[in-house]
Amino acid sequence: MIYMGIYHFFYQYNPYDAQAGNIVWGHSTSTDLVNWTPQPPALLRSEPYDFKGCFSGSTTLLSGGKPAILYTGVDFSDNQVQNLAVPKNLADPYLIEWVKSPYNPLIAPNSVNKIDGRNFRDPTTAWLNPDGYWRMVVGNQQNGNGIGLLYRSKNFIDWIQAEQPLHFLNNSGMLECPDFFPVSTISENGLETSTMGPNVKHVFKASTASTDYYTIGVYNPNRDIFIPDNESLDIGLGFRYDYGKFYASKSFFDSATNRRILFGWVNESVNNLEINSIRGWAGLQGIPRRIWLHKSGKQMLQWPIVEIEKLRMNPVVEGTTVLMPGSVREISGVTATQADVEVSFSAKTLENAEKLEGNWTNPQQVCSIKGASVKGGVGPFGLLVLTSKDMQEYTAVFFRIFKGDNNNFIVLMCSDQTRSSLQLPSSDYDKTTYGAFLDVDPVQEKLSLRTLIDHSIVESFGGEGKACITARVYPTNLAVDGATHLYVFNNGSQSLDISKLTAWSMKTTQIN
Repeated sequence: MIYMGIYHFFYQYNPYDAQAGNIVWGHSTSTDLVNWTPQPPALLRSEPYDFKGCFSGSTTLLSGGKPAILYTGVDFSDNQVQNLAVPKNLADPYLIEWVKSPYNPLIAPNSVNKIDGRNFRDPTTAWLNPDGYWRMVVGNQQNGNGIGLLYRSKNFIDWIQAEQPLHFLNNSGMLECPDFFPVSTISENGLETSTMGPNVKHVFKASTASTDYYTIGVYNPNRDIFIPDNESLDIGLGFRYDYGKFYASKSFFDSATNRRILFGWVNESVNNLEINSIRGWAGLQGIPRRIWLHKSGKQMLQWPIVEIEKLRMNPVVEGTTVLMPGSVREISGVTATQADVEVSFSAKTLENAEKLEGNWTNPQQVCSIKGASVKGGVGPFGLLVLTSKDMQEYTAVFFRIFKGDNNNFIVLMCSDQTRSSLQLPSSDYDKTTYGAFLDVDPVQEKLSLRTLIDHSIVESFGGEGKACITARVYPTNLAVDGATHLYVFNNGSQSLDISKLTAWSMKTTQIN
């Protein structure tokens, strides 16, 4: 949230170990969403209702701009209950101290509401309906079905469960970290969470099965229900914020700039959790992203916040060039461990495009079959990042164009980790290859790729933000610091035009 010109970021934090346990609310502040200063934890385990942890929740700005936190606590009986905390001193722009409500827990599972106390968590930011009552959603699961339980309150303390959930999903499993917010159909500006009326759609997002899904639809404030525009694109079926390692995301409305900004958790690609304890840290947040509704109304677009660009330095700019079949070219003059790269590709003809097999409906599976080292027709082409000098170790981010059954063309975007972290055993590290189908017509449009590289994190944005893939890799001594290289490549049988390529070295930020 933003309060008195200061951005506040709250996060799940264990002060004593790089593994789960002793969970509190960490707290950092910023004036630019780029440089962050740590503050004391906002919420510590201190009461019977949160003795086993202060888990996820959300902030809401109440009438007059007063901040409030709704969060899930776990009590002695392992029941998940919903609680309230407010700042001790509203005049403090850094909001160092928070006070828990004497009315906690505000909502608890019991024999009347028949809520599963082990699956009842993560209250959303609340919104104010025209009837003067606040609404908020809590994630839930019943018999394997995901439920967004809806609650109403006049005073933000006494919450009454609505007869119907805001949203219900068969066989989806637990809906973690739900998020519900309005988006404009006529502007890229973000909307304050209580905004309703004409030219407004709503987005319901939930984290399930290690993935963040969202669906776009219509919220009826009178009936208190949300109906997706397209049920075939509901949670678990349609769009994801990110097709890589990205989970438990949360958005907020930045009133200073009229943007909606998304943060997402990037977990380690570590199978052996003892490695995290040895290193002394685990998990991070991705680059904050501005999000808005695409003009088609079908999906959200995402882009790194513009403030990141102030870290750019020493640009390397290439004019229009041809990337010949089978070629690899180094992008020299860039600090390849910490870089921002923008490149646009186009093909004069797509006659060499491979046919997309009818059973290739899972893009991640297709990327695994058709990796960066597998020669194709139009593609694979893209970037090799965090690459060793001998090119034995690299992470590939690339496109491949297929021909569909109706003579249409289908664009696949991949992030291939098969040659990442080369000297580290696969038994200890997850080296999954990620993929997404990109809703771009390669006949009419150039294929754009922006990739942010930061030592062990690779965040890629395809098609001006239509598909995003975050990878977590661990370069070995072959590809760290000064030994790291950056390449553009074409492993297809057809030449490609690069209409734009600009790469920047990136300054280091202050992060906690």
